[in-house]
Amino acid sequence: MAFDFIFMLTAEDRTIPDARARLEDVLAGGARHIGFKDVGLPFEDLKGLAADIRASGGRAYLEVVSLDEESELRSARAAIDLEVDCLLGGTRAATVAPMLRAHPVRYYPFPGEIVGHPSILKGTVETIADSARRLADLETVHGLDLLAYRFDGDVPELMKAVCSATEKPVIVAGSIDTEDRIVAVAEAGAAAFTVGTAAFKGAFPAIGEGLVAQVQAILAMTGRARQRSSAPRKIALVAHNNRKSQLLAWVRRHRETLSRHAIICTGGTGTLLGKAEPSLSIRRLQRGSHGGDQQLGALVATGELDAVVFFADPDGPASLDFDLLALMRLAIKHDIPIACSPAAADLFVAASL
Repeated sequence: MAFDFIFMLTAEDRTIPDARARLEDVLAGGARHIGFKDVGLPFEDLKGLAADIRASGGRAYLEVVSLDEESELRSARAAIDLEVDCLLGGTRAATVAPMLRAHPVRYYPFPGEIVGHPSILKGTVETIADSARRLADLETVHGLDLLAYRFDGDVPELMKAVCSATEKPVIVAGSIDTEDRIVAVAEAGAAAFTVGTAAFKGAFPAIGEGLVAQVQAILAMTGRARQRSSAPRKIALVAHNNRKSQLLAWVRRHRETLSRHAIICTGGTGTLLGKAEPSLSIRRLQRGSHGGDQQLGALVATGELDAVVFFADPDGPASLDFDLLALMRLAIKHDIPIACSPAAADLFVAASL
């Protein structure tokens, strides 16, 4: 994901009793990534909450706070049954990760030693970064959930060390209640952060009272912090044959910016850009005619792309449009920006890169 915030319908590490009612305020404020804990509400209520988030077009997150093995495994099974998009937290990745292999749930366990409730992160910067590295090596671990501001030490150093330990995304959770902390998370290279209790307490300066105003304020802070984010984005670059020269020209204009990010291309486009701009980090998929567009669609569906730039040929044969329409549908469904012209792509660069 591009640098963003996940609103947690929680207070003091528990899902709030009126979570489904407060969800309306969170959505009205503009949040799209929304989560809750595995404690605080009965399972059937959590199931209804997850369904409401999905119905709104949002992405649903379940965060584990249980510390014993039986409860954590029960929470992992709940994530599968609730059909959330992401499972955050937990300390038994070696046991939980295999459970998720046959399911689309993306898994972000806690690195380091987690104790107590509310949870505290123990260890040194070195031991926590080493834990992060070992967790990220597991196939079905898709990222990490770092309790950075629950750490009694140099938090900026810890965040940078963990983000540097892996190429997988890091979400920073717990006790983020100021814009300075949001900026520090972005500068460290994290992909996202969570906010829950602080917003319910009105901790953020906002124009107006209430939860809607808090969410709007956090979104504005997130946008400002995004400009200082050091996390590399994953950007798909594709073009129909008659538009490849325009895409190449666009890439050359933004060469310096794109060199800091990971580029994914279908076969023909990737070959062209790789030869023309060898300094770029380009991963080639199959050619479009061999399923490359479908591979891109799969990356969108699993949350592995931050944006798609697809320079489409408006005068091409109608048969070429079906793959693009399918890709656009998935991008809309999963709230991934997609640009089909140089001007639109320029706006994405200005806003996010």
